[in-house]
Amino acid sequence: MKTIYTKSAPDAIGPYSQGIVVNNLFYSSGQIPLTAEGDLVDGTVQEQTHQVFKNLKAVLKEAGASLETVVKATVFIKDMNQFPLINEVYGEYFDTHKPARSCVEVARLPKDVLVEIEVIALVNS
Repeated sequence: MKTIYTKSAPDAIGPYSQGIVVNNLFYSSGQIPLTAEGDLVDGTVQEQTHQVFKNLKAVLKEAGASLETVVKATVFIKDMNQFPLINEVYGEYFDTHKPARSCVEVARLPKDVLVEIEVIALVNS
């Protein structure tokens, strides 16, 4: 088991890691729209979703994976009415490769953000 850490994504805001590699699978912690410096992107749901993907790309890269090797994504959103906006941004990052996905509306997310995404990916050997 290998713990993943990169300065290119925000530090964990609790007792957890940015991600873990077990065998050839990477499991990310949920990424929220914080910059690598820890500042909250307090913009539209689209702006927040782009920041989440920036963070995901950073931790995936550190793990030896990429968006192209993601096998499962879980999307947590504050308001299901914003799903089409989030889905539009999501489709920019998963254009040709379309991993399995779940999307759920939740009552509240850390720091009251609008979106959080976690992924499972194959690590490039």
